[in-house]
Amino acid sequence: MEPTPHLDQEACYRAVLTRDVRFDGRFFGCVKTTGIYCRPVCPARTPKRANMVFVVSAAAAEEAGFRACLRCRPETAPDMGAWRGTSNTVSRALGLIEAGALDAHSEAGGDVEALATRLGVGERQLRRLFRQHLGAAPVSVAQTRRVLLAKTLIHQTDLSMARVALASGFGSVRRFNETFQGLYGRPPSALRRRTARVEDGGIRLTLPYRPPLDLTGLMASLAARGDVVQTGVWTRELTSDIDGADGRVSVVAGPPGQLAVTVAVSDLRALPGVLARVRRVFDLSADPEAIARDLSPDPALTALIAARPGLRLAGDWCDPGEDAASDRVPEGLTAQHLGRLEPWRPWRAYGLAHLAAAGLHRDDLMTETDDDREAA
Repeated sequence: MEPTPHLDQEACYRAVLTRDVRFDGRFFGCVKTTGIYCRPVCPARTPKRANMVFVVSAAAAEEAGFRACLRCRPETAPDMGAWRGTSNTVSRALGLIEAGALDAHSEAGGDVEALATRLGVGERQLRRLFRQHLGAAPVSVAQTRRVLLAKTLIHQTDLSMARVALASGFGSVRRFNETFQGLYGRPPSALRRRTARVEDGGIRLTLPYRPPLDLTGLMASLAARGDVVQTGVWTRELTSDIDGADGRVSVVAGPPGQLAVTVAVSDLRALPGVLARVRRVFDLSADPEAIARDLSPDPALTALIAARPGLRLAGDWCDPGEDAASDRVPEGLTAQHLGRLEPWRPWRAYGLAHLAAAGLHRDDLMTETDDDREAA
């Protein structure tokens, strides 16, 4: 396989040698001698440099024939591709894929052409963008998402294999078994290594994110807009017309770097879409380091970002996905305002959120800029 062009292979190897947590989720290491791909923080002995090649996504690794490590479990890595913030089309496409757009039972047709049409681009253009930013085709990304969700359900729940297949977006149990046999050389049931535990109140999972995350502030923002938040627990009722099933989902703080999610649904096929919406609401794909790196050079934001490094955007449960939430700005901004915010792309929404959290208005930003100009 060819290395991903925009990844510094030597820098990646140095991160693996030191098991640097800052790079967890930013790339994956493929070991040519074993056929396994790992997270940078994998506790296993580090292979020789000549035996490793690095890619930006789990999908790229699996498309090249590598299987996920059973020790570091790539499905538990933060959702953090190096491409984030560089392609609005890819971001929107991944949101739709995560919600099941390419699953066999998808009402959208389950094919790349239909997905491209929804995004307003040609199929060839979409494939090119995925290859450029993720190193894999859209269908490979979709299959990897299904496999990694299935592995999470196998490890964290006591659902039967048939129900795991349904809940993770596979069209049939046969296809589910064939995929796992092909990837791991064993049936999916062989990955469950503990005794059974009874599940009460729904499916319980943890969703990873990259710290820091100001969960208290985010919960306050969700409550302020009308979401149900009580004693640190966010809850939403699910409906069949919106979510594809009736039920309830709740979110609370989990272990470090994770949120604990409980989902009770009348139809397990709705689970991928529900989890995708939870990730969006809690902004779990945010990259605090990249946001701080790109916004902190602006003197108006430097201290604000340092004071609240874990600030996240409260996402909408139903989002048309016509543009990236990270870069959205309110309607009615003047040309002067838009010009002042232009250097903040693709994180304009975060910059404005930091202003709001500090009790400032975007007009204060313009005033400060004028004062700085006069002082200069």
